Amino acid sequence: MMKGVQLKSAIASPGKVIVSGAPEGLDGRIVGELARIANDRLVVHIARDDQRASMISEAIAFFAPDVNIIQFPAWDCLPYDRVSPVADILARRMSALTQLIDGKVDNPAVLITTANAIVQKVPPREVVRAASFSAIPGNRVDTRHLQDYLAKNGFSRTGTVVDPGDFAIRGGIIDIYPPGNDQPVRLDFFGDTLESIRSFDARSQRTTGQLHSLKLDAASEVLLNAETVSRFRTSYTAQFSGTGLSDAVYEAVSAGRRYQGVEHWLALFCEKLETVLDYAGDCVLTMDHLADESIEARKVQIEEYYQARVEALDKDTFGAPVYKPLPPEEMFLTRQAWSDLAAQYPVVALTPFEAPDGSTLRVISAQGRQGRSFAAERAEQGGNVYDAVVDHVRVQQKNGKRVLLAAWTEGSRDRLLGILKDHDLGLVVPAKAGPEALKRSKDMVSVVVLGLETGFETDDLAVIGEQDILGDRLVRRSKRQRKASDFISELASLNSGDLVVHVDHGIGRFEGLKVIDVQDAPHDCLFLQYHG
Repeated sequence: MMKGVQLKSAIASPGKVIVSGAPEGLDGRIVGELARIANDRLVVHIARDDQRASMISEAIAFFAPDVNIIQFPAWDCLPYDRVSPVADILARRMSALTQLIDGKVDNPAVLITTANAIVQKVPPREVVRAASFSAIPGNRVDTRHLQDYLAKNGFSRTGTVVDPGDFAIRGGIIDIYPPGNDQPVRLDFFGDTLESIRSFDARSQRTTGQLHSLKLDAASEVLLNAETVSRFRTSYTAQFSGTGLSDAVYEAVSAGRRYQGVEHWLALFCEKLETVLDYAGDCVLTMDHLADESIEARKVQIEEYYQARVEALDKDTFGAPVYKPLPPEEMFLTRQAWSDLAAQYPVVALTPFEAPDGSTLRVISAQGRQGRSFAAERAEQGGNVYDAVVDHVRVQQKNGKRVLLAAWTEGSRDRLLGILKDHDLGLVVPAKAGPEALKRSKDMVSVVVLGLETGFETDDLAVIGEQDILGDRLVRRSKRQRKASDFISELASLNSGDLVVHVDHGIGRFEGLKVIDVQDAPHDCLFLQYHG
């Protein structure tokens, strides 16, 4: 792999540097090493999607377990949607912002986010900083004030606390699941005196420890207090004065109620919005392969959804509230704004390919490549793929490389370990983390848990993935799961009057979309007509 001095030069000043020869897996090792040499600066890694964010997080944790990883996910709903992001996503986002603003990040550290998340604006730092609540056992706490704080700062009242952002009240006991906490907490009151704060297990509801203090941060990006509600009313009136104000969003917020999907009007609650990079300060950007393309695709999607909402303003909504969208630049970074912002930071763009000769870009090669696939041996009738793996490992060791075998789970690691020992591979031992495996003698083969789609090789390391040996994993689900984006793409191919087949009801005619109210919130639904 490249030397540390090359990485230091890559992040010494603003500008873009291409790190070529960095296939997936090796890119996690590179980002972890960058975090170590970034001189107390945060590394912000932009993954192309949620799956890649998860996989590179695992790779960084494996190769650089000393690096602190913070996750900042994107909303799990579409732009200009009628529904809010799920509470867990909102809680994780607010937890990350709070850590950054309070300086709770222990370096070396990497903030892992996605293309969708990086172009979306967030509340300003002063708003997040002010949205906190502290308590200590033995002090008097106004429980009504606490309940009001929870309701206005994005917490959801439930019967039993299960997810981050939940709270429940049972007499003199208030259970809260603060964003960023591993476990919920239980506040036990005697009158207005807080007697104790205990952590507990959300599944068993059993106490796991005593706490000496409690600090709560907001669980949602939309805060409903007197100031924000007033600003929303003024901004909404100015933005949509020509379209009438008697709609459900305006009325709900004016009454201090949290409206389903209100986050899509976040800009109206704040004087100005900021970006994640404003929270990150003097940071270093690293970018997934194809992250730029994912950012561009997101911007196209945002513009298309905005135009669709604008065109629907004058159409019949079957009695449902008209959706009044904010212009994209209010909630998202424009192409020029993102380009100008990224130019202020050192940017390390990772790619598995080598740069072509004559490239005018500044390029540093990590000298990595995708590893060997054993697909041919798997397909060979009467062949033995494990014998081929053993032969390949011995060739790599003869060439002076250290060899790691990467399994997806501990169970598959143990099975792989036993099979390769039976095939006389030699010194095959398990390892928990990258540093442990990389310190071993090169005549030892370490079998580790590391989720990789494919293995990779460098001049001194060969990582063979479980899928390289056995092929793609078969992931069984109890029922088919589909993304909203899949549904939207299929819906876009339908025209009014088309015949469709419903899995339960048979053949019907698609008449378009109809908005209906479910639990006091409007939802876009398919309108299908059947015979009779």
